[in-house]
Amino acid sequence: MHTAETRSPLARVLWILFLLSPFIGALWVPFYNRVDPAVFGIPFFYWFQFVWIIVTAIVTGIAYKFKA
Repeated sequence: MHTAETRSPLARVLWILFLLSPFIGALWVPFYNRVDPAVFGIPFFYWFQFVWIIVTAIVTGIAYKFKA
């Protein structure tokens, strides 16, 4: 098993980018600042943000499992 000290610098950078991806995706408001496509009557602006909550939980779980 690798520890944080034995991982290569490239691997650490990739894990950091992996963990930052939900943060960057949720902050890029011009990308999802629209109404269509709606899902079950919920505008894109709202359900896209909710999807990022689920994605963030999955990304965090993967990082925890592999102890980045």
